[in-house]
Amino acid sequence: MEVRDLSFSYPCGRQILKDISFTAPAGDFLAILGNNGAGKSTLLKCFDHILRPQSGTVTVEGTDLLTLKPAELARQVAFLAQGAEGARLTVYDTLLLGRKPYMKWGVAPEDRAIVEETLARMELEHLAVRYLDQLSGGERQKVLLARALVQEPKVLLLDEPTSNLDLRNQYEVLDLVRQECRRRQITAVMVIHDLNLALRFCDRFLFLHQGQVLAEGPMSVVTPEHIRAVYGIDASVERIQGTPVVVPRL
Repeated sequence: MEVRDLSFSYPCGRQILKDISFTAPAGDFLAILGNNGAGKSTLLKCFDHILRPQSGTVTVEGTDLLTLKPAELARQVAFLAQGAEGARLTVYDTLLLGRKPYMKWGVAPEDRAIVEETLARMELEHLAVRYLDQLSGGERQKVLLARALVQEPKVLLLDEPTSNLDLRNQYEVLDLVRQECRRRQITAVMVIHDLNLALRFCDRFLFLHQGQVLAEGPMSVVTPEHIRAVYGIDASVERIQGTPVVVPRL
């Protein structure tokens, strides 16, 4: 995935994003970091046509996502939105909805095979006939992730996927995302506030500050200087039992 010179302003003229450029290779898990109002969620929505940028390109394997029709885009990009609600659908039917971009006259045997394989791989088979609105927050988030994966996207977008989850479910969901990135060779782009979760699970990091890219790259860009510039606090990046951890100095 390659983003070049992407800019977005609301009709009132307020500019949110200015000349955003970065790359995220297939198989990588990218964290978009920044303070409230930096434009993180707006950036994700530009990738999925929820918002239309005024300029720039977003290409995946040579195809500009911004030029695609909705059905074509749904074969390239899956979006796991923040705070997705449970619906009165079974888990199995919820995953089948993820196959809609590929359906012509109805559900094909291939669609059912992909759904059943994904349920098995993500250990959700025991929930297949349960209704989505009967599940716990952690179970529901895993099901919605599974629905995104059955779309067979090249890019997976996640907007604060752990915001309503307890500690165990935060780790389980992000570990599943990381595993599927590697296995399927897809690019995952996640907006997240928790720097320590990002450091534990992500490969690349993009700091947004005042609507622009302050820094982008591997773990080496998560520095005290960039943390201070974006969040306004002093912090160090330490390793505890081999795991990088941001330690604020308050």
